[in-house]
Amino acid sequence: MKSLPHRLSGRLEQKHENRPNKTRTETNVNPETAIRHAKSLVEVVRSDARTSDENRQLSQSIANAMAVCNLYRIAAPQEFNGLDADSKTQMRVLEIISRGSGAAGWNLMIGVEIFGLLAPSLCTCKDLLADPLTIMAGSTAFVGEAEACNGDHRVSGQWQFVSGIHNADVFGATVRLTQKGKAIDDTLYYAMIPKGQYEILDTWHVAGLRGSGSHDVKVNEVSVPPDRIVATLGHGNMRSKQLNLPLGVRLTFNKVAVALGIARSGIDAFCELASGKVPRFSTRTLYQRPFAHQAVARAEARLRGARAAMYEHAEQVWDVCQSGDQLSYHDRAIAHILACDAVKAAIESVNYVTEAAGTSANVLGSPLERIVRDVRVVQQHVTVAPHHMEDAGRVLLGMEPRGILLM
Repeated sequence: MKSLPHRLSGRLEQKHENRPNKTRTETNVNPETAIRHAKSLVEVVRSDARTSDENRQLSQSIANAMAVCNLYRIAAPQEFNGLDADSKTQMRVLEIISRGSGAAGWNLMIGVEIFGLLAPSLCTCKDLLADPLTIMAGSTAFVGEAEACNGDHRVSGQWQFVSGIHNADVFGATVRLTQKGKAIDDTLYYAMIPKGQYEILDTWHVAGLRGSGSHDVKVNEVSVPPDRIVATLGHGNMRSKQLNLPLGVRLTFNKVAVALGIARSGIDAFCELASGKVPRFSTRTLYQRPFAHQAVARAEARLRGARAAMYEHAEQVWDVCQSGDQLSYHDRAIAHILACDAVKAAIESVNYVTEAAGTSANVLGSPLERIVRDVRVVQQHVTVAPHHMEDAGRVLLGMEPRGILLM
C-alpha cells in the first residue's frame, strides 16, 4: 500500500487518540486547497481500493486521511470548520477521490452531503462536531421512531444503506417524533447518536461499491436528549449557501461526480493494461490494436462531453441560486437530464474499454473488474436513476413535474 503524504501521517496518529480539542493543520481555506488535498490522496486511495473491496468496508486509514484533509466538511458552514463550497468544487473533490476508488468517493460524498444538510441545524449540539476529525454517517432509507419519554426521546429502528458506518463517530438516524406511538408532526428529524450506542449489522453482501461498507444500523430504545434531535432541510438557525439550492439538484450533482471519477479510473486502468498485455493469438500488445484505439477514443469522447455539460450547468445553477433567484423548473429538468446522461456516459465509457480489454476485465481483483461493478451501482441510486429523464422531458414540453426531485 502506498504511504501517506508526510504532512498527514502525524495527524492520522492523532485520529486514534482521545482528542477533544485537537486543532486542524490541513484546513481547506479555499476551493483550490480542497482540490489540492484531494489530489494528494489519490494514489493512497487507489492502493487501498482492493483491500476495502474485499473487506466490504472502507479502510479506516482512508477515512481518517480524508477527515484530516477536511474533505468531509467542504459543504459544511464555516462555523463547523467547513468551506461551504460551491457545487463545482464539491464535484471536483469527489471526482478526484473516486478516481482512486469508487467506494472511497461514495463514502466521502455521503459524508459531504450529511454535513451540508445537517450542520446548519446542529447549533444545539455543537459538541458532537467540535473535533474537526469527527466523521458522520446517516441514512434516509428508513424512518425510525423517536418516542417522547421523560424529557428525552427513545429511538428505535433499523436503517439500511449506511455507507461508511464503520468509519463514523456519529450516526444520524432519520426519525419522526412520536408521543404514545403517534407522530407529533410531519417533519423528519435526525437523531444524533454517538458511536457505541448503535449496532452495525453485517448486511452489505453486494457486488458493486462493496468497499463502501453500506451495512444496516440497528438502534434499540436508545435515549437521545432533545438537543441531539435536529430538524433537517434548513430548519436550523445557521445559514448556508448549500440551502439555496433545491435539494434534489444538489444531491444529484454529487452522485454524478462519483460516477465520472470511477469512469476516469476505468480509462486509466485500461491504458495501463494496454501497454503491457499481449492478447492471445497475437504478437502485438493491446495498445497497438485498432480496436483498442477506437475503444479509448470513444470512451474519452463520451465521458468528456457529458462531464463538460454537467460542470457547465452546475456552475450556472449555483450562480442563479446564490443570486437569490429561484431555479426554474426548466433548469431543474436540464440538471436531471444532464445528470442521468452523465452517469450513463460513465457506464458506457467503462464498457468501451472493458470490451477491448478482453478477459482481463473479468479477473477477480483486477481494477477493471471492480470498476465495472462500481460504476453500475451509481445509476441505481434514486437521484440519478434513468427514469428521471421522462419527468424532465415532461417539463421541457411545458407540463408539470411528477417526481419530487424536480419540485
